[in-house]
Amino acid sequence: MSARQLMTNYRVWGGVLLVAVLLGIALWPSAALVEMARAERGALVVTVDEEGETRVRERFRIAAPLTGRLLRIVLEPGDAVVKGETVLARFVPGDPRPLDVRSRAEAEAAVRAARASLGGARAEHRRSEADLVFAKAQLERSRRLAAEGIVAVEELEQLQSTAQALEEAFRASQFAASSAEYELERTRAVLVEAGVKDRAAPAALEIVSPIDGVVLKRLRWSEAAVQEGEVLLELGDPEDLEIVSDMLSVDAVQIRPGARVRIEQWGGEHALNGRVRRVEPAGFTKISALGVEEQRVNVIAALDDPVSAWKRLGDGYRVEVRVVVWEGGDVLKVPTSCLFRYEGGWAVFAVESGKARLRGLELGRRNGVEAHVVSGLEEGAEVIVHPSDNLADGTPVRPRLL
Repeated sequence: MSARQLMTNYRVWGGVLLVAVLLGIALWPSAALVEMARAERGALVVTVDEEGETRVRERFRIAAPLTGRLLRIVLEPGDAVVKGETVLARFVPGDPRPLDVRSRAEAEAAVRAARASLGGARAEHRRSEADLVFAKAQLERSRRLAAEGIVAVEELEQLQSTAQALEEAFRASQFAASSAEYELERTRAVLVEAGVKDRAAPAALEIVSPIDGVVLKRLRWSEAAVQEGEVLLELGDPEDLEIVSDMLSVDAVQIRPGARVRIEQWGGEHALNGRVRRVEPAGFTKISALGVEEQRVNVIAALDDPVSAWKRLGDGYRVEVRVVVWEGGDVLKVPTSCLFRYEGGWAVFAVESGKARLRGLELGRRNGVEAHVVSGLEEGAEVIVHPSDNLADGTPVRPRLL
């Protein structure tokens, strides 16, 4: 074989070898770039988070005692009131309603009937009075004759009994006459209408504050006609605040009275502390922003911090509520971002010797950031955060430099 042929063969085999090397490099599996975190021990707090609203615990609604005319209310929201002293509103009872033709005819007939009854009662009273005067005079004569032995004792006793009966009848006729007079006045009162000139103007009624506190709301302020029971003002003590939060019923069943509460996003520099005072026993249906029906339950929390820490809060302010449902002081935990579902349970990819290894986990409690690992990992183990669908058991990996 000539030197020219040998050189040609070397070149061919060299090219083949170079292609094979390049193809091997291209097909050789490369290490996937991943973010990693460590399984560490520490405290874990599980909370139920929801928006809440402050409200005065004991609020008083002042309503019109009867239909009439309300005089202008000078108090404004935020004004202080003193129990038994501060006049909240002045109220003038309304004029009687005008009578229609039928009602007036019935009222006038009732007046005539009452007047006739009064005349009969008075006549009966005068007759009873005359009978009683006659009986007393006859009894007095009989007593004188009985002293002379002319009238028997039995006849005298009978006259005494008759006089007593007539005296009782006289008293009864007095009561009947008085009752007839009152009935006549009552029937006449029905005929009293608005605009009667000779009727005395009613005095204004003053509504006095039932508590020490402030005016929360003023629903009516100008002079106007109001109906009985119409709410005029709302009163309360702004230092007696509580927080109400409507939570999903599946979350509310985890909450117990006395549970610790953190109040955040209320406008102050620091979070406030509180405790659950009551979980209401009845739920209600609420439509979410997405149009989904949800069963909600009101959870009531009391503030534990002194008033000076939250004095700027008022009635109806929005806050964020975090109710603690579980706490662990020293537990093994991993970020929830490294968890994924696997064969009906939870799993992670642990990094061992530069490769991803699938590890099934038994989890305890978890919040939105961390999860309690009961078994399946050791403290200090490195796990992959946000694992991609391309990872598998044994895939080479290397940390992504941040």
